Amino acid sequence: MTADAIARSDFFSRERTIALPTFNRWLVPPAALAIHLCIGMAYGFSVFWLPLSRVVGGAQPKECPETLGFFATLVATDCDWKISWLGWTFTLFFVFLGSSAAVFGHWLETAGPRKAGLAAACCWCGGLLISALGVYLHQIWMLWIGSGVIGGIGLGLGYISPVSTLIKWFPDRRGLATGLAIMGFGGGAMIGAPLADRLMGFYATPASPGVWQTFVTLAAIYFAFMVAGALGYRVPPEGWTPQGFTPPAATKNALVTQRHVHLDVAWKTPQFWLLWGVLCLNVSAGIGVLGMASPMLQEVFGGRLIGLDVGFDQLNADQKKQIAAIAAGFTGLLSLCNIGGRIGWASASDKFGRKITYAIFFIVGLALYSAIPFAANGGMVGLFVLLFAVIITMYGGGFATIPAYLADIFGTHHVGAIHGRLLTAWSTAGVLGPVLVNYIREYQLAHGVAREAAYNQTMYVLAGLLLCGLVCDLLVRPCAEKYFMSDEEVAAQKHIPVAEVVKEDDDVHADFEDFVEETLEPAAKGHPPGAPRGLQDSKGGSLPLILAWTAVGAPLAWGVWVTLLKTAALFH
Repeated sequence: MTADAIARSDFFSRERTIALPTFNRWLVPPAALAIHLCIGMAYGFSVFWLPLSRVVGGAQPKECPETLGFFATLVATDCDWKISWLGWTFTLFFVFLGSSAAVFGHWLETAGPRKAGLAAACCWCGGLLISALGVYLHQIWMLWIGSGVIGGIGLGLGYISPVSTLIKWFPDRRGLATGLAIMGFGGGAMIGAPLADRLMGFYATPASPGVWQTFVTLAAIYFAFMVAGALGYRVPPEGWTPQGFTPPAATKNALVTQRHVHLDVAWKTPQFWLLWGVLCLNVSAGIGVLGMASPMLQEVFGGRLIGLDVGFDQLNADQKKQIAAIAAGFTGLLSLCNIGGRIGWASASDKFGRKITYAIFFIVGLALYSAIPFAANGGMVGLFVLLFAVIITMYGGGFATIPAYLADIFGTHHVGAIHGRLLTAWSTAGVLGPVLVNYIREYQLAHGVAREAAYNQTMYVLAGLLLCGLVCDLLVRPCAEKYFMSDEEVAAQKHIPVAEVVKEDDDVHADFEDFVEETLEPAAKGHPPGAPRGLQDSKGGSLPLILAWTAVGAPLAWGVWVTLLKTAALFH
């Protein structure tokens, strides 16, 4: 591609994101984190449920009349929304995350991560603004459409936008790279939830809990961060490899291929559906207990959490508030474990291999789930908490490791789109896991099982899911030769040739991107004219690198600090 062609191309196109020879690849993970930390607030949306459930009634919710029909309730302005209705927003998040990732995954590969990141920012933040209007007008259907549907599409686009880019920048550390980015999705609630709580406190008045104002403020903050992240994306030139990197030999690890499977072929392979089962079963077990962590701890241990030898039903209102606070600390601890697992296990998979890493998840997880009833029956709170802490690290690790697993099996050319389709397993697990936990609990209670023992059977069922997941993982084999694209097919689909770096003093096409590249990316030193672009692992650009990591690291560190303080104080 000539310099004129690059200059004439759309600023947000993939062509305009091809990196200069001096670009430091470690600038890409903070760009991904900037987006994931924003959309990760989806996990923290429950902070709005209680305030929104008493907008009309004030201190006590004002229930809608039982005679009011379904559609009339959707537009009613004189009664409050039930928390169960608000909870549908959370369900819509993950249904549309998976479905939009599957639908738009192929478009992302051709449009490039910058355009996808911008689209994610518009959907996620635009959804928050629609939700703000819905809260202001007291129309719950606008909350569902705004945050649930449109915001859910933004989640899908933002979640997968960095995956293929990071994998191509880090062929030597696929797990670490994807773990760094996807860690942000797990950590977004740690920043967003306390920030939202403080904003609601700032905006609250006797007539309003300050929710719609908080939505507007968050939309503005998130839009700035997400656009900055989208503009920070760069893709490596064709043929780029890190300095000193040698692709692993096929004989060393047959599961790691250097070839490519087309998107339209990949989802028809047995490997795709085995990996779909691996992700679905791992997530189903984890998300089921994550969604019930707080009530589970309270009901299993009851008064023992505050030194009383009585069950949950024997506690008074004040005592229940005390153990609810302790359970909130437990939930915060699990959030930290979720984040740590995403980066820790994904990095470990670079050493162990993806198949062995998932085998560890399933074998160790099976043992841990089976041990939970033992800890519960023995009243061992510390062991109970420890078991779940380890389980949730593997839940988070499963999300961060699966993109690298896909790249190993199917190659990197269509990995973003393939990952998008595989995320339908997350949508399925988001329904399957909570339904299993909730309905088995209700069945146990309805048949006279003590509240503290109502989760025992559930743990054995979840352990069974992990056993099935282990079978799926062990059945994964390298793709057959017939599924791979030929070299000619790969070349035909690579629409972006290696771009030349052309410097012209009087380039009439100079624009904002040229200014950024010339200002923030130092000129290459000793780069021979005509040398293959990007064949060195540049260490340049230390100032932009520091600024980029500070921009995402500072809020993340604040969120971790707030969570640690809350957890320590509550458990003390």
